[in-house]
Amino acid sequence: MTDRHARTRHTLFERETELVAVDEALDRLTGSGPDAGGGLLALSGPAGLGKTTLLAEVRRSALARSCTLLAARGGEQEQGQPFHVARQLIQPRLAGRSETSLRAALGGWYPIVGPALGLCAPGQGAPPDPQGLRDGLDWVLTQLTVQRAPVVLVLDDAHWGDPESLGWLAAFAPRAEHLALLLVVAYRPDELPAHAEAFRGLPGRAGRRPLNLAPLSAAAVSTLVRETVGEHAEESFCREAWAVTTGNPFEAVELTARVRAKGLEPTSASAPLLRDLAAAQRGSGLVARLHGLGPSTVRFAWACAVLGTAIPQRIAARVAGLGAEEAADATNRLRDARILSAPADDGDPEGDPPLEFVHPLLATGIYRAIPDALRVALHGKAAAAAVDAGLGPSAAARHLLETQPENDPWVVRTLRGAAAENLRAGAPEAARRQLARALQEPPDFDERAAGLYELGCAALLTEPANTVNHLRAALAEPFDDPALRQGIVIRLAQVLAHSDHLSEASELLAREIPHTPDARARLRLQSEQFMWDAFDAAETGSPARSRRLAKLADRLGGRDLTERYVIGLRAWDACLRGESVETVLHHARRVLAEPFSWAYADRGFEVPVLTAMVHMYADRPGRAEELFAAGTAEFERQGWRGAHLSFAYGLRAYIRYRRGQLAEAEELARAGLRLAERVGRRTPVHWYAIAILLTTLVARGRVDEAWELAREHGYGEPFPAAVVFPDSQTVHAELLLARGETKAAIAALEEVGRRLTPRGIQNPAWCPWQLLLARAVAPEDPAAARALADEALGRARAFGAPSAIGQALRVRAEVADAPGERTALLAEAVALLSRSPAGYELALALAALGAERGDRELLTRALITSRECGADSLAASTAERLLALGGALPCGSSWEDEPTPEELRAAEDAVRGVPTPGPELSAVCRKLGTDLNGLSDALAAFARGAH
Repeated sequence: MTDRHARTRHTLFERETELVAVDEALDRLTGSGPDAGGGLLALSGPAGLGKTTLLAEVRRSALARSCTLLAARGGEQEQGQPFHVARQLIQPRLAGRSETSLRAALGGWYPIVGPALGLCAPGQGAPPDPQGLRDGLDWVLTQLTVQRAPVVLVLDDAHWGDPESLGWLAAFAPRAEHLALLLVVAYRPDELPAHAEAFRGLPGRAGRRPLNLAPLSAAAVSTLVRETVGEHAEESFCREAWAVTTGNPFEAVELTARVRAKGLEPTSASAPLLRDLAAAQRGSGLVARLHGLGPSTVRFAWACAVLGTAIPQRIAARVAGLGAEEAADATNRLRDARILSAPADDGDPEGDPPLEFVHPLLATGIYRAIPDALRVALHGKAAAAAVDAGLGPSAAARHLLETQPENDPWVVRTLRGAAAENLRAGAPEAARRQLARALQEPPDFDERAAGLYELGCAALLTEPANTVNHLRAALAEPFDDPALRQGIVIRLAQVLAHSDHLSEASELLAREIPHTPDARARLRLQSEQFMWDAFDAAETGSPARSRRLAKLADRLGGRDLTERYVIGLRAWDACLRGESVETVLHHARRVLAEPFSWAYADRGFEVPVLTAMVHMYADRPGRAEELFAAGTAEFERQGWRGAHLSFAYGLRAYIRYRRGQLAEAEELARAGLRLAERVGRRTPVHWYAIAILLTTLVARGRVDEAWELAREHGYGEPFPAAVVFPDSQTVHAELLLARGETKAAIAALEEVGRRLTPRGIQNPAWCPWQLLLARAVAPEDPAAARALADEALGRARAFGAPSAIGQALRVRAEVADAPGERTALLAEAVALLSRSPAGYELALALAALGAERGDRELLTRALITSRECGADSLAASTAERLLALGGALPCGSSWEDEPTPEELRAAEDAVRGVPTPGPELSAVCRKLGTDLNGLSDALAAFARGAH
């Protein structure tokens, strides 16, 4: 340890435990053993207990170990400035590069995280969602860590960090233990916001209780006093210093510095003077001391307090109304008074190094001492200075939020500009605050509707209920802009629909359409109404709506996006109603004749999704997956990694399920559910994710697991008002049926029929409720079961997809009353399903036909197919049937583990003629896929690794 290092540590009184923890964390970070790695180190304590001094030691120790250092500090005045902390951490490592270099460094994340980090201007397209932005920041920090490991990230005053940065870092923190990254965070425990609670402790190796700093003891303060003013300081003087500072290290250091500056003798006689000296550091004493430095210095200190941290000297001078010489003189006076610290060595290249307060307590005390009216005026001057300095409207906005409304058009323009920047950069909550303040100014008469519309858009993700209120208020304003009115109506309908109020969305559009004179605008509103009606599970006029949609779509040529959206809805409606596959695909091809994006800024992604899904139901899953792969890539490029990406993963899982790729379907469905959980439970995306995962688990035979998952997520009544596929209530009924709760399943399926039949939704490829109901009622009412299955089979044949017909044939065979009829139906099902992509349905039909005929070859095909699908329960039951017929399991098709050593020894004994217990032989034969006659060859093959 160097002498300088030793002296530094000597000044850290009674912090040995914390310093040991720092050293241990840095040793783990830079070590190479099994315990090497990063983590979180949290320092907690009230103001003035030395958190910043400890962090300075962390920084020195990290640099001494050749670690890369990322540092940031929260600011009381900067809490409302989004990504203020994130920019401090990452921007210095990337700033100064050319756009080409930045794009190369950030890859596809450039347009998503670049604006948030202040590295580029926001684009004009739709903004990323908050989750997508956090994922991008995760990637950037991970890449920095990998490239510059080991990395130490130091965040001081975390309690004052902006919500966007803190939310990101708190969610990222658990990853640190898996990287060469040490996060060291200091905060005041009583002021830490809820979105940063993760800093109080994490699970796993990274987790530990925060290091709670305690006040200094009387002995430590005595040592500090004697080191500063001389060893001759009397004990009563030292003890009084401890009493008046209550052991607060900052106050103790400042007190001793003032004792020394004033030449006060450290004797018992002087001890009573310490209380007044200590009081000069805070409250009215600090104010009096500041005023003693002169009016210009007071104004400069006030300007610095308003500006916050990393204070630009030129801007502070302008806000204070001082010339360059006066500002320099004020700076020196404040430094001599230990209020401002010396400028940082890494100031800006133009010779204006930023200023900092010696301690946040001083900044807070001075800021709160500014007279109210003057403080508001200083914020106004700071806003103007920020814009004039080229810092942009976002830098000015935080100051304007502190001003009083004065009907100033410049304030409205600046706040709206800042909100637009923040919204496109992925900070909707900051945009919401700025727009709300702009409306208080207030804006000019003709701007109010636009401001309310923008406020509604900003609040969409965080406050959907308020979004509805803002947009309704915007519509109530008198304005003459037809495009604005259409935008407000469409966005309001979208919010209502996504809030499970689809009928209200449709009624809103229906009221607006007759009063829209422009034909193209009217068609756009009609397309929106058709879409939300299609998703409304309680729609009463579905058949009439379908006729209107067909009539309209069939005469459109697809010349623009709106027409293609209408045609896409026509394809989906035809699919639900069970029109022929040729009709459905004809309309889908019309939609896709030109490039069809999933990420248009002013439209939803629903119609592109529906257009892709009709290909799945029409037995074109390969084309559906192509479209989903392209759409998912668009979502990711756009930074839409919340609900959008969850939908994409979930529906891709459903396509895999329909193809019989159940293991892959489960993996994708779980990924979709993880994303949906971040959006929120009982949201539309959550219903989709759960329904698809439950369907897949039931197909794999894991019924108990599916039931527990359904209970955990509250999957049941009331079901959503929006149409979900697969249908939520049908999935729930299928789960009940698999559990043997037949009566409850029948009641649920009958309710599905009462809901769907009046709407004309009769395609069993989309919702096989009749087939499930036929199976459920068959034991008690076989005639009714056959009637249900016959009707479903007729509808499947009308649709024409082999997978749908094959599934209906299999169920019809299951409820048939004559063996010969069952065999014929199953044979036709196998023939059709063999030509379809529905692998799981084929396995079911093969198993049923093989069992009906007692056919080993068919059962063997069923076993192989079910194993390839991942239908574990079906594979097990088929293998049992095959063994019961005396057949051998195909090699490599066992559903169990490899034979144990004991079982192998028993089998070898049997081959040599040694008497061997029957159970061991049966087990090893099953696992080797053979019978007793083939046991010798199977053992030889197993020994060669052919098993």
